[in-house]
Amino acid sequence: MDAAVSIGEPWMWACFIGFVLVMLALDLFVFGGNKVHKVSIKEAASWSLVWVSLALLFNAGMWWYLNGAVGPEIADRKALEFLTGYVIEKSLSIDNVFVFLLIFSAFSVPAEYQRRVLIYGVLGAIVMRAIMILAGAWVVREFSWVLYLFGFFLLVTGIKMLFTVDSEPDMTKNPVLRLAKKYLRVTETHHGEQFTVKQNGVLYFTPLFLVLILVEVSDLVFAVDSIPAIFAITTDPFIVFTSNIFAILGLRALYFLLADMADRFHLLKYGLALVLAFIGSKMLIMPWYHMPIAISLSVVGLLIAGSVAASLYLTRNR
Repeated sequence: MDAAVSIGEPWMWACFIGFVLVMLALDLFVFGGNKVHKVSIKEAASWSLVWVSLALLFNAGMWWYLNGAVGPEIADRKALEFLTGYVIEKSLSIDNVFVFLLIFSAFSVPAEYQRRVLIYGVLGAIVMRAIMILAGAWVVREFSWVLYLFGFFLLVTGIKMLFTVDSEPDMTKNPVLRLAKKYLRVTETHHGEQFTVKQNGVLYFTPLFLVLILVEVSDLVFAVDSIPAIFAITTDPFIVFTSNIFAILGLRALYFLLADMADRFHLLKYGLALVLAFIGSKMLIMPWYHMPIAISLSVVGLLIAGSVAASLYLTRNR
């Protein structure tokens, strides 16, 4: 499993990072991202469509450039790697949605205040993913055998998920939350979208700040699962980074799209667990069988689509 040479040239990295910054700025300051409001299903669906369309357009543009620069064979392979990586990361990000719902419910966060937490959650996730992807790419390049550790970790994680799907963690026992409450002054109630307030000249943190901490920690935990998963598809840092970031950019819209009907997708977690187990197994058998990327994409797609279809069928009367 030799690390592949990256197709990402400096100008490609610069253009993509610039694109991400521009889109975040538009989302935050132009299209209502900075206004206190409850995100409607229509708004969430529109933004989800925008992010998916942009990811597909990016992939098409990358294929077009590579087709002329290095030939159709490499262009086809890299485009398929991006698409597979994006589907995997997008699928695994659904698990984030379930955890976000649990966190917001535990703290009784009104729907109109959830938007700001998720904005900062996405920004934090982008920074954390960038650091972890670059570090992971270096480790894989220097020590290719670490991919087998990734595979074993994903296989164990997938199996563990299958047996813990119906268990919900107790937020009050979260060690990060308990540590924050021990050292921070926290108000009893929410204060709008504010993370901090001053009372009698003393700085206090609001419960919404604790929610933000838990969201960022959950982003970090999920990154530990999702980044090794995409290294099973490609070790090209540019493909890993761009597919990851596109999936993260659409995470907020995906949350608001699924928030009101998450209970109808209760079997989806089984599908995600099987995806992790499949990818881990794929990495472990690599010395004996190199599974084509198209087959990997098909299997992941069938597992996710099958679990979604089964969930909707079983809850059709709700």
